[in-house]
Amino acid sequence: MTLDRLETLDPAPEEVLTAELVVNDDVLVKAFALGPGAELDAHAHADSTNVFHVLRGTVTVVQGGETEAITAPGVVHHQRGVSHGARNETDEVAVFTASLCPMPGSG
Repeated sequence: MTLDRLETLDPAPEEVLTAELVVNDDVLVKAFALGPGAELDAHAHADSTNVFHVLRGTVTVVQGGETEAITAPGVVHHQRGVSHGARNETDEVAVFTASLCPMPGSG
């Protein structure tokens, strides 16, 4: 599988666009495209590990009260139950995937 269709995700400023890339009984892989100034609100997954793969641009990752700017290519691991989110503090579109395992509700 290629990630070519991520090129079609072209968010406006402050807009978050998403696309589900893989959905099955034990994993969810979702793409997020953040326009300049866009934010994915902090949240937690009590029973799932979440891994962000930054593919394009720079994503400011919020994790448990800490923030870190991650530039592509980059990977961020979120432990189960730890609050996490992301925002784009740049003037360019930022794209990342989030892999969630196990799939919420699969256990």
